[in-house]
Amino acid sequence: MSNGILKGKKGIIFGALNDKSIAWKVAEKAHAEGATFVLTNAPVAMRMGEINILAKACNNAQVIPCDVSKDEDMNNLITKSMEILGGKIDFVLHSVGMSLNIRKDRDYTDVDYKWMHETFDISSISFHRLMQTCWKQDAINDWGSIIALTYIGAQRIFPDYHEMGDAKTLLESFARGFGYRFGKAKKIRVNTISQSPTKTTAGMGVKALGDLFDYAAALSPLGNATAAECADYCIAMFSDYTRMVTMQNLFHDGGFSQTGFSHDVLKMIDPKQDEQK
Repeated sequence: MSNGILKGKKGIIFGALNDKSIAWKVAEKAHAEGATFVLTNAPVAMRMGEINILAKACNNAQVIPCDVSKDEDMNNLITKSMEILGGKIDFVLHSVGMSLNIRKDRDYTDVDYKWMHETFDISSISFHRLMQTCWKQDAINDWGSIIALTYIGAQRIFPDYHEMGDAKTLLESFARGFGYRFGKAKKIRVNTISQSPTKTTAGMGVKALGDLFDYAAALSPLGNATAAECADYCIAMFSDYTRMVTMQNLFHDGGFSQTGFSHDVLKMIDPKQDEQK
């Protein structure tokens, strides 16, 4: 059900790859809530063509390719988005992440540092680059909202999450650093949303995601949050109902981050627990 809480708002949504993507769900819900926006993804992702299906469903939203590791691409994206949308923007979703070391199955103790630099540039520094570009172009309206997606691997070690944990730690730090400056200057808020393990195309690239997904569901009192539920949370953070929330890492994980023990997890380890009682 739509309430029109984003009516009249304009934005940019990064990272919609296919209908499993959180960014895809965010775009659908932002459209339903009355927003207009530009879609963007890496040129290689654009060639897959699925984003054009989403764009058509969202009132023929414009799609602009952007290599987030390149200053010129980011500048072009922000400039053209303001031209298309007719002025400053109100919200941005950064849903970007990539690790060649994970893709190439390199162990954390034997990373290729060139690939690690690419991981940080694409997954973390791109968030700083985005905000710096918006700052320099004065691209965001007062009381606007910037959100980046993250994961609890920034605070805890999940071995198969590899260097992405380090990348997300940096990402969350950038949210605080720019969040302070945007807040003081323009009352613009910057937050990260730490989502449950989610079976997106990117998420499935993490080894043992299935085991991690089941473990998180068993530990979390509410279970895992879905991609669609994360989209609802993003919409709330874009709206005027969250105007005083900034510089926060917001856990959207069914309570996983605050739960130390669960009998359901114990039963996963030893299914005979019930029989022994």
